Amino acid sequence: MKLTSKQRAYLKGLAGTLRSVYQIGKASLTPEVTKSIEEAFNTKELVKITVLKNCMDDPGEIAAVLAERTKSTVVQVIGKKIVLYKPDKDNPRIVLPLA
Repeated sequence: MKLTSKQRAYLKGLAGTLRSVYQIGKASLTPEVTKSIEEAFNTKELVKITVLKNCMDDPGEIAAVLAERTKSTVVQVIGKKIVLYKPDKDNPRIVLPLA
C-alpha cells in the first residue's frame, strides 16, 4: 500500500502515543518474531517495534523485511523504532485522510 505524505504524517501522529509492543534483539528477525508481529495485525492496525542495541542489523532493513513478510507498510523508522501499518480488511478502525 502506498501512503501519501499527508497519510504518513497522520499515522506518525497516532504512533507517537503508542508504546512499543515488540522488541527485536540479538537474534534479529526470527520466524517467531515475524509471526507474532503478523498476529498483532489481527487486533491492531498500527504496530510500534523497538530494535534493541544488541541487534546488529539495520532497523531500516528490518522494517523493509517485516513489511514484506507481513504485507504491511512502513510508516517510519526513527533511530531504533519502527512503525508499521496494515489496515483491517473487514473493519478498518483507522480512517486515513484522503490523498
